[in-house]
Amino acid sequence: MTQNEKAEIAEINSRIEDNDDPRDCYQLVREKIRTHEQKGEMIPEDLRRLERTLFAECNAASQGR
Repeated sequence: MTQNEKAEIAEINSRIEDNDDPRDCYQLVREKIRTHEQKGEMIPEDLRRLERTLFAECNAASQGR
C-alpha cells in the first residue's frame, strides 16, 4: 500500500469515527472507490474490506440488530 493510500484510509477512518450513521460512512467509502475506478486505478484492499464491513453494518441496522 502506498503512502497516499494509507493517508486516504486514515482520513476515511477519522471521518467514520466522527459519524454514527453507517449509511453515511458507506456512502463515503463508495465515493472513494468510484473515484479510484474513474481514474482507472486499482482499489486498495483495505478500502474494499471497509466497504464490506460497512455494508454489513448497514444491513444489520436496517434489520434492527
